[in-house]
Amino acid sequence: MTTSAPPASVATAPAQPPARRPRRTGRSPWFHVVMVPFTVLWLLPLAFIVVLAFRSFDDVASRGIGALPASFTLDAFTEAVTRGDLGRALLNSGIVTVITVVLSLVLASWAAFALARFRIPFRRTVLLVMLAGNLLPPQILLVPVSRITQSLGLYDSLAALVVVQVGFGLGFYTFVLHGFVRNLPQEVFEAALIDGAGTLRTYRSIVLPLTRPALAALAALATTWVFNDLIWAMTVLRTETRFPITAALLNLQGGYSTSWNVLAAGCLLAALPTALVFFAFQKHFVSGLLVGSDK
Repeated sequence: MTTSAPPASVATAPAQPPARRPRRTGRSPWFHVVMVPFTVLWLLPLAFIVVLAFRSFDDVASRGIGALPASFTLDAFTEAVTRGDLGRALLNSGIVTVITVVLSLVLASWAAFALARFRIPFRRTVLLVMLAGNLLPPQILLVPVSRITQSLGLYDSLAALVVVQVGFGLGFYTFVLHGFVRNLPQEVFEAALIDGAGTLRTYRSIVLPLTRPALAALAALATTWVFNDLIWAMTVLRTETRFPITAALLNLQGGYSTSWNVLAAGCLLAALPTALVFFAFQKHFVSGLLVGSDK
């Protein structure tokens, strides 16, 4: 009786995972080829204004505004600040902008915290009603806003401009902050409650630090909107000494219609503060816009 040997085991090689395609780490050079002309086209008007602002009046009058500069002077800036009264206008704009932005964000953060973390009846309706005010075109509200400020005794004052700016921006700021506060982890608020933290301490120690990117982004946006506003300034202000920078530029255009270098200098002075604010808050602005984008 013969016994057959068991079949030899055939060694099988482990299955190899499919080869991955190498990931491209850099952008295509065509991206830069396409974007460089657009960048140059965007920078050309700004460069033109900068060059024109530092030219003298005689140079512009004799050679034209499109000629290459043959002079370099700061007389246009001095003329715009002193005789054009842009210095006072910049101060007025700074006062209105700082008070409006701080007051708006404080009130909006309070409202967002309350609407997101407390069981307020019809809180969704309240939020939508606050946001609906931003959907109305401001042109149909010019006369009512002017009459209301007159009846309150605020007409032709910087306080009237602050109240109007806060009122019309509060709904949007609350809507944005409400989304950030609502997405904060519930465990953080429960831990604060266990530790005995009250409402004000929770707001100060938890809500404000965690919503700092959103607050910084809104601060940059609000500064740009309020500082560059013209329509509400012309609605509630009458005295030229109380005009912000945008309204003062209109007066400068009327008084210096042929002095292109002075007008260019005024435009640069009006654009510089908001540009500095944006660059200062650029990191927080981008992080605030990207928070929650990966959820």
